[in-house]
Amino acid sequence: MSSTVISNIATLVTNDPSLGDSPLGPVRDAAVVIEGDRVVWTGESSKAPATDNRVDAGGRAVLPGFVDSHSHLVFAGDRTEEFNARMSGRAYSAGGIRTTVAATRAAGDGELEANLTRFLDEALRQGTTTFETKSGYGLTVEDEARALRLAARHTDEVTYLGAHIVAPEYAEDPAGYVALVTGEMLDACAPHARWIDVFCEKGAFDGDQARAILTAGKAKGLHPRVHANQLSYGPGVQLAVELDAASADHCTHLTDADVDALANSRTVATLLPGAEFSTRAEWPDARRLIDAGATVALSTDCNPGSSFTSSVPFCVALAVRDMGMTPDEAVWSATAGGAAALRRTDIGRLTPGAYADLVLLDAPSHVHLAYRPGVPLVAGVWRRGVRRV
Repeated sequence: MSSTVISNIATLVTNDPSLGDSPLGPVRDAAVVIEGDRVVWTGESSKAPATDNRVDAGGRAVLPGFVDSHSHLVFAGDRTEEFNARMSGRAYSAGGIRTTVAATRAAGDGELEANLTRFLDEALRQGTTTFETKSGYGLTVEDEARALRLAARHTDEVTYLGAHIVAPEYAEDPAGYVALVTGEMLDACAPHARWIDVFCEKGAFDGDQARAILTAGKAKGLHPRVHANQLSYGPGVQLAVELDAASADHCTHLTDADVDALANSRTVATLLPGAEFSTRAEWPDARRLIDAGATVALSTDCNPGSSFTSSVPFCVALAVRDMGMTPDEAVWSATAGGAAALRRTDIGRLTPGAYADLVLLDAPSHVHLAYRPGVPLVAGVWRRGVRRV
């Protein structure tokens, strides 16, 4: 395997908490050495070992690739009219998902996969090197299974979300739909997924339904994730902690008991500021969660209805501006935090043994992601040791 050193790095974010006072583990005037698809060395540039190849970072910052641990990328159509109406005063509700369900069912596999790869390329150009994505816009056995098959061609982090909403055909029989989701649909989908998710919310699934769905998924070897407490107070967070879910996602409406439960568990609170931005909803209180000791991740929630952005840098800027996070906390949450939400230790950090997933910024510091919002600062992206951007 050939080796490459990236040197003359103004600030290297390692996410190694043993390096200094910041959990980012920053190294100044740094270098990182890649061999194959892994990081094998980090440190001061002047001490870097000899390698086969050399890249001059030119005094720019390097950080781990972003880990987008919550997205919905297998779909067809868009919801421009819904967004326009919402920005004109109509409230957001879970019901709009049905529009995307109809378009997705009508689309062929080629169209769905072309859309998926387009969004993945878009995200890669903005520094995302690992992503999770879900089904949830088919809501039939065949459509859910094909969504997962398509997603699994592009990522290992695939989530079965048959329980996004009750399928239109079962509007008068939600119990029948839960039986489908936990039975025939689960059997067809489990071989293609790692995770199972449920939208635990008014207008979607209540706590008892969500528990039944997640428990059935666990019995098939799928690990839980939960759409929790997005639109209102509810049982989602407590259920996520009870079932040792990897993440409770959204976490906008939390009681003190919810915060305490997250802080005393392995369940990551994944915050999705793109959704609040696009629905003019109340912002999650990241400061409250962090101060309580909860682990926080940041993700895009890229989907056509409530958060049609693939930009983690945009979400970092929103989190700093409107959710009480410092720039260091936001960058950690978008990298190491996302890795924690996927129960991964081989991504989200730049330390020996981790995958060589790196982002080169056209700036001397990661702080510029929040300091210069909306500016295309990503100057280079390496994924698994190969430069892709």
